[in-house]
Amino acid sequence: MFSALLPSYLPDLRMIAMERTVSTKELKRKRESKEGITLVETLAPDRYREAHIPGALNIPPERIKELAPKLLPNKSAAIITYCANSH
Repeated sequence: MFSALLPSYLPDLRMIAMERTVSTKELKRKRESKEGITLVETLAPDRYREAHIPGALNIPPERIKELAPKLLPNKSAAIITYCANSH
């Protein structure tokens, strides 16, 4: 499952972040329809290099405040985060 998030890391965003689970089937449909979603993998860079969904950005959790404003500047963009945790 995947989480769909608004960019709540931005200090001047005046709305509550929306979070919900997106199924693999829904994610595939969104990617095929070119809906303009941004995928963000939230694991360490070495794990990202091992495997990730093609086109996904890598933003490790400990660097979200630093990297998200640079890599995700559009505050109204649809962003789907995922973590391929094997545990």
